[in-house]
Amino acid sequence: MQDRSWWFGAALSGALVVMAGAFGAHALEGQLAPRLATAFETGVRYQAWHTLAMLTVLAWRSSTPLAAQRLALGLWTAGIALFSGSLYVMALTGLGGLGMITPLGGVLLIGGWLALAVAVLRARP
Repeated sequence: MQDRSWWFGAALSGALVVMAGAFGAHALEGQLAPRLATAFETGVRYQAWHTLAMLTVLAWRSSTPLAAQRLALGLWTAGIALFSGSLYVMALTGLGGLGMITPLGGVLLIGGWLALAVAVLRARP
């Protein structure tokens, strides 16, 4: 995937964060059990932080492109989809079985951070 595609994906994720946050704060206010509302908010928060991390890595890639950066971007993208996505669906539908997917997404998010650590180690000072 070229960096232009990564930029597009990160921008789309940022837009989705704002929409999900607004939806959660306004349309869902008082509609969900507290546990489900917290799960939805957690999904928004993790998506927001990882979208910001993606934008930061993309900015770094413009001067120092490394393969491990692309790995981090890919892991974060998959992690957002599985972690935040499963929390959104679980909160909106009440399907508790999706909770088994959430930790897998978390592992992918952690893997992205570890890939970023490798990228830092491989970068020339």
